[in-house]
Amino acid sequence: MSKLSELINTIKGSRELKGRLLITILILTLFRVITLIPVPGVDVTAIKNVFASNQLLSLLDIFSGGTLANFSILALGLNPYINASIIMQLLTMVIPKLEALQKEGESGSEVINQYTRMIAVPLSLLQAGAMYMVLQSGKLVTLDSPLALIALLLSMAAGSMLLMWLGENLTEYGIGNGISLLIFAGIVGRLPVTLFQTSATLSTINPWNLGLIVALGIAIIYAVVTVDEAKRQVTIQYARRIRGGNVGVSSSYLPIKLNNAGVIPIIFAIALVLAPSMIAQLLTRLPNTTLASAASSFAASFTPTSFAYNAIYFTLVVAFTYFYTAVVFDADKISDNLKKNGGYIPGIRPGTHTTAYLRRIVSRTTLPGAVFLGLIAVLPSIVSGMTGIQTITIGGTSLLIVVSVVLETYRKMQTYSVTRSYDSFVK
Repeated sequence: MSKLSELINTIKGSRELKGRLLITILILTLFRVITLIPVPGVDVTAIKNVFASNQLLSLLDIFSGGTLANFSILALGLNPYINASIIMQLLTMVIPKLEALQKEGESGSEVINQYTRMIAVPLSLLQAGAMYMVLQSGKLVTLDSPLALIALLLSMAAGSMLLMWLGENLTEYGIGNGISLLIFAGIVGRLPVTLFQTSATLSTINPWNLGLIVALGIAIIYAVVTVDEAKRQVTIQYARRIRGGNVGVSSSYLPIKLNNAGVIPIIFAIALVLAPSMIAQLLTRLPNTTLASAASSFAASFTPTSFAYNAIYFTLVVAFTYFYTAVVFDADKISDNLKKNGGYIPGIRPGTHTTAYLRRIVSRTTLPGAVFLGLIAVLPSIVSGMTGIQTITIGGTSLLIVVSVVLETYRKMQTYSVTRSYDSFVK
């Protein structure tokens, strides 16, 4: 309760924090309102029935915050922007000019972000077209003219760009990461629906299995908090620091988190692992019977409960954890900053030796964090196989995102509390 009261006092005493909280609430409220605006020319009732009967589409709907089942103008969600971000991160590794831009600091990052937005526009149009083809194959679209088709595609693409803009404003003017907050709002917004679906099947559920799910949920929350707070403290010493007129050596610590990537690897992995099934569903309508039959067989076997799906999902999460950790934790930059400020790791030479040492530590600490994220991602399928319950109130991935975003937001608000303390001390 002391931390809660401290947080409340911080909010009351900080005008900037109040403003950021207000902007965050307004943007999230606007997001939930826009999810109710449907795309023109679709049979929303029929789409809801299809999503309710398809586990793959239900997973997509949960992470879109219900925008897919309602088929609102935000139906594409943040997928085009996430895919564009993945493309740009990969391009920075192979194109020297982009790599140089990334090292230019804030100005270079702004240019890369602009390129990401530009790539997201054609991607949103392509994904809107793919979504239309899926709906058309199921006779869920009632378009009667090319102009109506253009209106549908532009509405979906514009909705995705609007969501991207809302996410960027959340990051800049609100509290926390905009993408994570929007996905968090979508999951929480869908929670009443999933609770209702689960309650409808309670009479057929074994009480021991239900108890197992509740116990696993509590264990997941504990594990997520533990892993999120876990870090390796690397001792840093600074020579020639004057304290009280004496020249000596001062020590501090460089914290290296067990999970530097947060929930971003899972978000990236979901965007990619669902693509093969969506493509296969499109190919099932081709006139070539051999190709259509192969695509149909693949779509039937590559489901969220299949071994292949979960193996690929787990591998993607682990790979993206290493990839994103390498992006956010720049060992070269940290080593250079330590050298410029007279800092060093005891027993390690400054420069390239320090860089290699930090990379070795990060690679070792990232492994358990990556495996943990991968296990959390495939946990719903494991639990479904153990208990036979297909409708689970909230999956491990959803729970991870919710808890991680809450912890991230809390730390952000603590940062404002420390800043406020420093400001009052200076005054």
